Amino acid sequence: MTDLRLLAPVAPADLVAIGRLHDAAEAADGHPSLNDAVWRDLDTGAQPGSAGVLATDGEHAVGYAHVARSDSFSPPHWAVGLLVHPDHRGTGLEVDLLIVAVAHVAAAGGGQAVLWLLGTDERADDAVAPAGFAPQRDLLQMRVPLPLGEDPAWPPGTEVRTFAPGSDDDAWLEVNNRAFANHPEQGGWVRETLQRRMAEPWFDPAGFVLAVDGDGLAGFCWTKIHPPAPGDKDALGEIFVIGVDPSRHSRGLGRALVVAGLATLADRGIRTGMLFVDGANAAAVHLYESLGFTTHRRDRAYEREIGPS
Repeated sequence: MTDLRLLAPVAPADLVAIGRLHDAAEAADGHPSLNDAVWRDLDTGAQPGSAGVLATDGEHAVGYAHVARSDSFSPPHWAVGLLVHPDHRGTGLEVDLLIVAVAHVAAAGGGQAVLWLLGTDERADDAVAPAGFAPQRDLLQMRVPLPLGEDPAWPPGTEVRTFAPGSDDDAWLEVNNRAFANHPEQGGWVRETLQRRMAEPWFDPAGFVLAVDGDGLAGFCWTKIHPPAPGDKDALGEIFVIGVDPSRHSRGLGRALVVAGLATLADRGIRTGMLFVDGANAAAVHLYESLGFTTHRRDRAYEREIGPS
């Protein structure tokens, strides 16, 4: 018999159990089940309204759902993560966990909830549909061997330097929010959002490239290095976010920024570059494929509007 408990907040002992469950799922799947946003919230407990739903079989954790207010504000929404032990998938546990998570959101006033399932396919659609979640969009994880073997071709008048924390914050936020207007994760950032990312242990200004022209900040490429995943021997370098001010589109700046960002990863000893791109963004997918990227994994977002209880 499975027991479900609402955790608000998540206690340290429960966090240990969640970590062990996640390790077991990752060992079976070859990829994580919970994304960085969930782990960031679990590690910091910074967002009001955060809660978890833990399922146990009397002795071990077998499932977990996490819900938190997103720290992106364009538009405001609830971020949901779902983790189920491989031996308990397809039993209806996914729905049980999500129903409790939905009830928590309803009690907190409701709103849009976005659930991310990593490394998924159409079979997952049926697993979460009874909880009211419908597919919203796909995100492709693409990878490329490094070094790339191409130099960045910058538009005339472009100067390139690294990000200076404290000095470049406001200019970067303005360009980021214009480039990602209405994007559910990357849009609507405020100073506190940026400061939380810069406080994370992986942050390194050496991997945060800025392109500046006569009118100011034109674009950027911000990279992140992941430690080796279970079963891997090498670290992975991610283009965490790349953006071009909308006023500078169609100048070749995006390609140059990708190449420059990957070069900073190669210079730090990384041999595999990675990024995430919206599966419906054909132009971006084509650009990355032209640089040698191939699709490694498909993640899917599901959404549900939840009314207040």
